[in-house]
Amino acid sequence: QVQLVESGGGLVQAGESLRLSCAASGLTFSNSAMGWFRRAPGKEREFLAAINYSGGSTYYADSVKGRFTISRDNAKNTVYLQMNSLKPEDTAVYYCAADHWYLGSPGSHGYDYWGQGTQVTVSS
Repeated sequence: QVQLVESGGGLVQAGESLRLSCAASGLTFSNSAMGWFRRAPGKEREFLAAINYSGGSTYYADSVKGRFTISRDNAKNTVYLQMNSLKPEDTAVYYCAADHWYLGSPGSHGYDYWGQGTQVTVSS
């Protein structure tokens, strides 16, 4: 079955960086768009970033544009989220998601599979 496993979360101070990873298995990764989302306590799930199947196209939410970078390594079946200049309001559980067999432009909807999430806590 499809598995998406996030890692790299933790506790950091404001202004620091983290890189999240999401290892995928059970799907044709190189034919899947990938996305990152987060859910903060008491809030709705929020789209952050997406990348197309080849890595040639990305799409970001305005809230993280310029601070977060999504990338992928199809040889390793892994997608990454580099997060810089972290703020306390970035505290949330971060999830990766896969849109299997989607070869179009990356977006914020239509994801078929989700990981379990990794906690990111940013202290002030």
